[in-house]
Amino acid sequence: MSAVIHLQALGLTEYEARAYTALLALGRAVPARVARQAGIPRPKIYETLERLEGRGLAARVGQNPLEYAPLSAREYLARARRSFDDRLGALDRDLSRLAPDPAPEAVYHLYGEAAIRSLCEDLTLNARRSVYMAGETALAERLERLTPRGVDLYRASLVDLPAVAAEGQRAFLLARDGEAAVIAHFIEEGGSGEAHGVHTHNPVVIHLIEGYVQLAAQRAAGGR
Repeated sequence: MSAVIHLQALGLTEYEARAYTALLALGRAVPARVARQAGIPRPKIYETLERLEGRGLAARVGQNPLEYAPLSAREYLARARRSFDDRLGALDRDLSRLAPDPAPEAVYHLYGEAAIRSLCEDLTLNARRSVYMAGETALAERLERLTPRGVDLYRASLVDLPAVAAEGQRAFLLARDGEAAVIAHFIEEGGSGEAHGVHTHNPVVIHLIEGYVQLAAQRAAGGR
C-alpha cells in the first residue's frame, strides 16, 4: 500500500504505518482487530498503538474493552510539514555559514543528458517569476508542463537563428527568474560524444539568453 510507504518516509516504522492505516479503515477497534487488519503479530500491536498515541496519531477511546481510534491525518501532515520546513531552514542557515553563495561569474560544467535534464527540471519547478526556454522540443514541452502556475513562460524554437550548437548537436537554452541559466548541447541520435553544457548565475549570460529567446519568438511571430 502506497500510504504505508509514504508514512514510513515521514519517519513511522512499518508496523506503525500499517497500524495507522488499519485504524483509518476501521474507525475504532480493539488492538486484536487492528493487528488482524494490519497483519501485525499480536504481541507487537500494543506497543505499536502506544507509539502511535505518542505521535499524536491515535487515541484510546475505551478501557473495557480497550479500543483505539485514529486521529486526524491532516493534522499529522501539517505537523510533519512544519517540522520539515523548520529543518530545511536550519540546514539552509548552517550550510550558508559553511559555504557562501557561488560568485555570479562562476560557470559550472555539466556532463550527461540525465544530469542536464534533472537540473533544468529543478530550476523550472523552483521558478517564481519567469522562465525563458528555447530549443530541444521534447525537453521544452516537459518543462512547460512543470512550470508553476502564475510564472511567466517564454518559449521559442531556434529555427532560422544563428546556431548555438555544433553540427550533430541540439541546443537548449534556459533562464529562470533572472537568477540562473543553462546552456546545453544534446547529441543527435547516432552521433558521438556526450551531452554537455554549463550552468551559471552570471546576470550577463542570463540576460543574453532572455534576449535570444525573445528574438526567436519575434522571428517566429513575424513569419506567420
